[in-house]
Amino acid sequence: MHMDEPLRRYLTGLVTVAGEVLGDRLCGAYAAGSVGLAAYQPGRSDVDVALVCADRLDRAVAGELVARLRHEALPCPARGLELVVYRREVARSGTGEPGFEVELNTGAGMDFRVSYTPADRPAADGLFWYGLDRSILHQSGRALIGPPAAEAFADLSPSDLRRLVRDALRWWLDRPVPPGDLPAPGAEDAVLGACRSWVRLRHGVWLPKVAAGRRLLDEAGPLVDADTVDLVEQSIAARTGGTPPTGPRARTFQRRVLAAIGAEDPAY
Repeated sequence: MHMDEPLRRYLTGLVTVAGEVLGDRLCGAYAAGSVGLAAYQPGRSDVDVALVCADRLDRAVAGELVARLRHEALPCPARGLELVVYRREVARSGTGEPGFEVELNTGAGMDFRVSYTPADRPAADGLFWYGLDRSILHQSGRALIGPPAAEAFADLSPSDLRRLVRDALRWWLDRPVPPGDLPAPGAEDAVLGACRSWVRLRHGVWLPKVAAGRRLLDEAGPLVDADTVDLVEQSIAARTGGTPPTGPRARTFQRRVLAAIGAEDPAY
């Protein structure tokens, strides 16, 4: 995929720093998220990167990596960097467990946060992200160094995938939203994220959020009616400056997706 020059320089610098800190313990570096899915939007998207290391990182090494990659040391040209480091055995495990060595959020547009174990994360933040992210990496990760992402990361089993997708939908439903008819910033991502989950379970492919919304509408399946068309189109427009949908309207759609996913799963 094409990357703009600031992003290309940044990722090159990030890989260089990771190599200096981890040495021959660094097995690979992978662009994930919107960069891996060829949907990166300068000014809106985060930069998601996964590093794979040969063995456990002690706290001193993990701390040095954080110090040298935080925005103040290596300025991120996007809203921020979301970095996760996995051991090679975790990346290849195909499980839904978090299993990371260190996680770093840093950037001009996001709060700084570092977690050295999954137990460091507040329970309310959810632990389903990591298995889903590794599934996306398996399909669409862009190798910056190391073997292809499909070799470095195993996909989830169908049962684990469905479980984590349901957990993600419930997490979004639990987020506070403005009452009534007020636009809810971020509701567009909740709607399109639900579309992406539906498409992945129904068609076996992870798509960027906007493409997933289009795919859901194009298939004219059981979730698509006039209100869904309007809601998804509004959510797509909101990503380029349009008015986001209201929270209650987004939640109604998310509940429909969750119910539809559960209806296909006898264990739900």
